[in-house]
Amino acid sequence: MTNQTGVFIGIDVQLVRDLAYTVMDPDGRVIENGWLDSSGPRHAAELLANRYAAAVVGIDAPRVPLRVPRQHYWTGASWRRKRASDKGFGRHCEVVISACGLARPQWTPTSEQARDWMTTGFELFRGFDAAGVKAEEVFPSAAYRMLAEDVQAQVQIPLKGFLPGPKDMLDSVVAAFTVKEFIQGRGCAVGGGDGLGVIVLPRPIDHPNAGQVGIWPDQ
Repeated sequence: MTNQTGVFIGIDVQLVRDLAYTVMDPDGRVIENGWLDSSGPRHAAELLANRYAAAVVGIDAPRVPLRVPRQHYWTGASWRRKRASDKGFGRHCEVVISACGLARPQWTPTSEQARDWMTTGFELFRGFDAAGVKAEEVFPSAAYRMLAEDVQAQVQIPLKGFLPGPKDMLDSVVAAFTVKEFIQGRGCAVGGGDGLGVIVLPRPIDHPNAGQVGIWPDQ
């Protein structure tokens, strides 16, 4: 087993191709990248956990499904109760991302209605949890927006491994960078008021909605 400390792993989840992954050192240098079989997410998590037992992982997928439909909706200025016409999809962390203009989430539903790629994400998180490796949920689309004007946000990336899916591999790089910046104290975690996990970001949110939308009404 390779017990390498101080590394950060980013994983991009989708089902058109296998799972793109990137291993990054504390200085933002990519030291390994590649593709993992998407048909066996728990096995993929076990493989990486065995090689990098002390890593922190950033996964671009929801951690868990909804237990029940969401009961609170953000209006743009305040919370309101769910209406009969509302589907009730989405977790608190996704509402924060949307309300602060960072990205458009693919709202997480209950497990019965979850898309296949979401189910793959659920299994990845369970796999890392079982292996005792810390895994965080990330959102590369939001990170791109946050870092668009940040000249300090730099990484060293080999082009090896990009050909099967350049955007997927780049998302895995940004996932690793996001969790690195969060662990090193330059990011933030949002949501969690509903007990369904947080999304970590590479920088603090600077948006007028951040304060109120960050407080779940049931808290």
